[in-house]
This record gives sequence, C-alpha cells and structure tokens, in this order.
Amino acid sequence: MAKYSEEFKIKLVTEYLYGDLGYTLLARKYNMPSSTPLKIWVKSYKAQGMDGLKRRRTKKGYSVQFKLDAVQFMIETGASYQETAVQFHLNNPSLIVRWLTAFRKQGIEGLKTRSKGRPSMSKKTNKYIEKEEKKLTREEELERENELLRLENAYLKKLRAFRENPDAFHEKHKQRWHSNSKKKDSD
Repeated sequence: MAKYSEEFKIKLVTEYLYGDLGYTLLARKYNMPSSTPLKIWVKSYKAQGMDGLKRRRTKKGYSVQFKLDAVQFMIETGASYQETAVQFHLNNPSLIVRWLTAFRKQGIEGLKTRSKGRPSMSKKTNKYIEKEEKKLTREEELERENELLRLENAYLKKLRAFRENPDAFHEKHKQRWHSNSKKKDSD
C-alpha cells in the first residue's frame, strides 16, 4: 500500500504551485518527515501531469533495451534518478536505481527479467550421491561392487530356498519373528 494517497499528493502539489509556501514549510504543515517526496511529486506533475502522481495498478514489464537506454542516458548525461525517470516517463525513480545497480553488478544480464518463485524440484539432482560416487577410489569401487554382489547372491539363495520349499521357509522365518518378540516381552 502506498504511503501517501493520490488525493494527498494532488492536494500538496496544487498548494505548492498556487500557494505561497515552499517545500519545507508545506511538508511541516502536513507533518511529513521530509520535503523530498513533495519535490519529486512536483517534478513528476510538471513533466507528466496527473499521470506522474498516479500509482500504477499493474506492474509494467520493461524491455532490456528500454532499461539499458535509461541507464545509459543517466550515465552519459549525469542526470539524477528523478530526471531520468521524467525523461523516460516513469513515475518511480527507484526503478532506475535498481536497474543501475543491477547493470553495474552484472552488466546487461542484470537487466534481463528473471522468473520469480522457487525453482522446480525436478531439476535438482541428489548432490550427496554424486559427491559420494566421485570421491571413491578404484579400490573402494571394487569393494562396493563386491558387497553388492554378496547381497545379490544372498538374496538369490533365499529366493531359491523359498521356491524349493515355501512352507519350510515360512516356518523358519515365523520362528525367528516369534523368538524376537518373546525377547522384547521379557525385557
């Protein structure tokens, strides 16, 4: 939500333009902490009329070329943020601040629009597994392969025993389960 309403801005701008109070006295009269916003509103009004005081309801996307033109204009002419905003018919000089900062840090790449929100989970890979596999030496890889082969061999033996005599297999495992549960009960 905006700190000051459009009506308030219009009231102060017209009072400044047609009254006898300066920026500072007018700001004090309306208990504003600074006269800077009033100065910005007056400049915007003079350059763009009522549109300079209106708050845009929808976010407008600007092309990379438009942003680059605004930044280059400011750098080449030495214009202020407000002057640059007026020149490019923007009512928010903070846009220029963000664009200039991004341009200085990242160049033209910083002016490109980025997608918002969290990146999708499907693109992520399990970095822990990749690191673990990369760190293994040849000997460790062979040991790991041996262990997997031992596990596979044990599984196949159990599967063969089950196929040969399923009832005996179930009885053997039932006894183990009962003996384990009795141990837990007696503890």
